[in-house]
Amino acid sequence: MQSGSQSRWAGNPVTELNINHTDTGRTLVFSGRMDADGIAKIWEKACDGIGTHAGTDLTLDLSGVTYFDMAGAAFVVHLDRTAREQNLKSIRTTGLDPAAATLVERISRNELTEPAPAPPAGRIRMFVANQGQSLAEFWEDVKNYIAFFGEICWFFGTSLVRPNRIRWGETWRVAEQAGVNALPIVALISFIVGLVMAFQSAIPMKMFGAEIYVANLIGLAMVRELGPLMTAIVLAGRSASAFAAEIGTMKINEEIDALTIMGLEPVRFLILPRVIASTVMTPLLTVFAILVGILGGAVVILSMGHPFSAYYNQVVGFVSWGDFVGGMIKCFVFGVLIAATGCIRGYQTRQGPSAVGEAATRAVVSSIILIAVFDGIFSIIYYVLDV
Repeated sequence: MQSGSQSRWAGNPVTELNINHTDTGRTLVFSGRMDADGIAKIWEKACDGIGTHAGTDLTLDLSGVTYFDMAGAAFVVHLDRTAREQNLKSIRTTGLDPAAATLVERISRNELTEPAPAPPAGRIRMFVANQGQSLAEFWEDVKNYIAFFGEICWFFGTSLVRPNRIRWGETWRVAEQAGVNALPIVALISFIVGLVMAFQSAIPMKMFGAEIYVANLIGLAMVRELGPLMTAIVLAGRSASAFAAEIGTMKINEEIDALTIMGLEPVRFLILPRVIASTVMTPLLTVFAILVGILGGAVVILSMGHPFSAYYNQVVGFVSWGDFVGGMIKCFVFGVLIAATGCIRGYQTRQGPSAVGEAATRAVVSSIILIAVFDGIFSIIYYVLDV
């Protein structure tokens, strides 16, 4: 008997099954190939041949089998289990060589063993254990993020002392990709946000003849909140994912290890230019977004018959420089968070075909969460300081 190594088309006879009846029981005589195709032809006949006569004997004769693989072993174990469920008197398997017997034993011991259902207390313990493991992984991720962010800040501070160590060419390239190329999408979203806000707020205000005060709402909302927030979310989806994908690909291709071997610091060489570019371009994009959003509100006010000069005077007279500075401070923080998060998630990329995609997804999700959290923190600080 050959156990799983012979070619499939070696000229062996097809699988056959003969059932011999005796006074004390039955004997199932197998011959030919015990592989998946052969077993499929005799499956029903073999199961019916076991019968339902409790107290009888059953013998599985495999001496005529010429080929035996894992499918055959699983089939023998299945027949043995089915016979035991019928409460037969005795069950014997004959004609197996040592290699085939080893396959049957392995399948019987591991593959077809049904796990016992866990008691309710076990399920509760498993739930608590899973939640604890998730919490531990979360805090470990937070610790690694803080350590990595601190390393980025350290290299940024030392580079300010020696600016010639910064890769300015790479910084301007990243600034163009993350900033200049993002102008169309930022303009589209900001214009639509300003337009929609103006329409929605003008409807109730028109009932009181105060639709001109829509300009105050649009100006303050875009300068203090929506301009920085919408720009940061766009960059989180556009730039953070790009940073994570670029650095993640380099991590998988072992290019980062090569930089380390050559004596180059990956944080200074790869991450610092992206952090600087994002920190500089985010406020500039935000100023552009604010102007376009206010222009979107102006379209609504002009359609209601008010002159542009009245809209301009309302915005300039209501929005102060303190509001503008408060929005710009948010932008700098958001820019650092977006770039640092994208680079950190890319640096944490694991091996595997989907690793880069997972890193990009984690970068976007983490960036948006941090943007929302820090935006809430800024709102509380500004409220306490009465800014």
